[in-house]
Amino acid sequence: MASDASVWPFRPSAAPKTNFKIMALLNIINYPDKRLHKIAKPVEAVNERIRRLVADMAETMYAAPGVGLAATQVDVHERVVVIDVSDTHDELHVFINPEIIWSSDEKKINEEGCLSVPGIYDNVERAEKVRVRALNEKGETYELDCEGLLAVCIQHEMDHLMGRVFVEYLSSLKQTRIKSKMKKLAHAM
Repeated sequence: MASDASVWPFRPSAAPKTNFKIMALLNIINYPDKRLHKIAKPVEAVNERIRRLVADMAETMYAAPGVGLAATQVDVHERVVVIDVSDTHDELHVFINPEIIWSSDEKKINEEGCLSVPGIYDNVERAEKVRVRALNEKGETYELDCEGLLAVCIQHEMDHLMGRVFVEYLSSLKQTRIKSKMKKLAHAM
């Protein structure tokens, strides 16, 4: 998700800096896989399994490279999102059971991309600012005011938790073309 394709997917110039130990890289599901349309369930308890998932997701996101990843994209259907829109890869945001509790009336069109739809970028209109309530990796509730790329990214990733992919905001003709391109890409691998 970005205002231009040079920002998304994020291309790190150095190894990511996180508070998490190096974990496993997870497989990212590609559109139009039906698993991307499953609605994620709330996390019941923030425990070691969830913290490991967060660490694995962060490593996967940085390695891809990207700026955001929802658990749905790695075939885990729980409400977990990781985002880092910083240039230095040291501002990891963890959102467990996120909910948007306020969004601005002002909308903005941004060019978005997605790790589940590699090589595809298009314009999507979203709220310019949002306030999110979530749990962090310690299980503590917090609220965060988001604007710019962070606001776009959290809305994009929360769509994944609801079983929606950004290309579904596009015309049916564009969706058909993207599905065809993604199927050809899958067969070429």
